[in-house]
Amino acid sequence: MANTSQDFSQLNISEEEKDKLVAEVIRYVLFKTHQNSGCPIKRDELTQIVTKNYHQRLLPALVINEAIAKLSSIFGFEMRELQRSRPSSTNQQSTTDTKSYVLISQLPADVYSKHVDDVNTAHLTGFTFVVISIVHLAGGKIPEEQLWHHLRRMGLHETDESNPVLGNIKQALEMLVQQRLEKDKVNGPEGNTLVYELAERALDGPVNDRIKEYISQIVKNEVASVEID
Repeated sequence: MANTSQDFSQLNISEEEKDKLVAEVIRYVLFKTHQNSGCPIKRDELTQIVTKNYHQRLLPALVINEAIAKLSSIFGFEMRELQRSRPSSTNQQSTTDTKSYVLISQLPADVYSKHVDDVNTAHLTGFTFVVISIVHLAGGKIPEEQLWHHLRRMGLHETDESNPVLGNIKQALEMLVQQRLEKDKVNGPEGNTLVYELAERALDGPVNDRIKEYISQIVKNEVASVEID
């Protein structure tokens, strides 16, 4: 912490100014996470909070790093950085690295399940897992029609606006866009096709590993069931 304070003083930032900037970043992260149901928050958004009134080049990184430390020590959240390469807007052959953050609870799984998990949203969690698993098994990217083909096999139709569990099925899927999925138009021989692709949060290492583990367990259970029959 002493080194951090020294870094800020070298940038001619007082302790009070530093604390205010860190608090603004923490408040923004907590608010946006709640408002957007855990959608990743772009690093550029946090940088703009700092650079709005300060122009020291190294200041945003120092403020964000201290916010990360306080979110962990005070609020019990890991502010995990996600990174993904995207085509550059000026040159489709090159790529730019887009960084974003999500909050991950540091509570043990059993404590989180008992005191934080909302049983009223369990159906959405299950739906999220099903959709992500389908896209994952398709190689991380799937055309819209193929995704609906698999969902229809489970009785989930895009025209169903009053499902007893999920309500409007199409809206339920759209809620996953930006949180776990991205939707893009892809040019092909038959014209434009909408494609769903795993977003940064679904591609995050620990999350991706858990998805693979769950899918593996389901496959094993299916095989065991067939053998018993």
